[in-house]
Amino acid sequence: MKRLLITTLSLFMLLLPARAQEEIQYTPGTAFPVYGQAFTATQDHPYRRLPESLSGTVRSAVWNLGCNSAGLYVRFRSDAPEIHARWTTGGNHMPHMTDCGTGGLDLYTLVSGEWRYVGSGFNWGAPSSSHECRLVGNMEPDSREYMLYLALYDEVKTLEIGVPAGYSLSAPEADTPRSDRPIVMYGTSILQGGCASRPGMAFTNIIARRFDRTVINLGFSGNAFLDDEIAELMASVEAPSVYVLDYVPNASVEMIEERGERFFRILRDAHPDVPVIFVEDPQFAHSVVDRAIADEVRRKNAAQKDLFQRLRKAGERKIYYVGSPGMTGDDGEAFVDGIHLTDLGMVRYADHIHRTLSKALR
Repeated sequence: MKRLLITTLSLFMLLLPARAQEEIQYTPGTAFPVYGQAFTATQDHPYRRLPESLSGTVRSAVWNLGCNSAGLYVRFRSDAPEIHARWTTGGNHMPHMTDCGTGGLDLYTLVSGEWRYVGSGFNWGAPSSSHECRLVGNMEPDSREYMLYLALYDEVKTLEIGVPAGYSLSAPEADTPRSDRPIVMYGTSILQGGCASRPGMAFTNIIARRFDRTVINLGFSGNAFLDDEIAELMASVEAPSVYVLDYVPNASVEMIEERGERFFRILRDAHPDVPVIFVEDPQFAHSVVDRAIADEVRRKNAAQKDLFQRLRKAGERKIYYVGSPGMTGDDGEAFVDGIHLTDLGMVRYADHIHRTLSKALR
């Protein structure tokens, strides 16, 4: 009799998680607005950064990276005591970046007018393309605004948001970060988010929260080669507040000299009054001893500065320049591999560009 009672109790305990899971009601992420795209997405591929019209038009490497969901976020409102998520990705894994940053989610909630991080979504164990977890729990049931950042280095193919049965899950009521005048940023793997520990720590997302303004993340890992197609996509954005051009870590001196002004002119012709910020190559950690990388950074930054000065001499006035000194600190601790940024590096970058962004936005 005692053995039967123990067995019955054990089975009951095993069923508890399943019963609790059954009580979570999921809603497709497509029911809620997604922000950070330079175009209106389709229902078939709702979480990509490039429109289907560019498939087969841009270089394949750019297209593949453009399917990553970096910088995109979903906004919703709920009074639930816990928030869950189910999502699928391509299952990408990189040794120098957390799986949370690569393919995970980050949840923020609005507290006294400020966005506060409250939880992340990722799998324990081996990398996977299928994910499910509770993002935050044990909250007082109260209506709150939420912002869910998507994966930085993978495509979120499907997304569902879950709350316990009986609680509301609806469209957001507050327009924050404001979405009417986005900051449009173009750049490299660092701008895409490498190697933030979680999506909310990518410097583009930090900047969006600080300025309460949507940022469109057009960072393409290893492929910021000043492609005309990307300039035209940026130019197509309705009412951008500022453009940030941070391509130097990828572009060669020849690319900057041959393509830099044409890329700028595409933006300027479409939006004559929108400020444009030119950014230098950071001083990478190993440049203090590696003479080759130090010389490469010096030559590319000189080419970027020369482009900026030519434009100034040509009469361009709403252009700004961000130099590399102080960009990531002077202690070398801002990098995970000598090149890509840790969370510390992401914060330092956001701090460094803050003043210039503030001036341009005024």
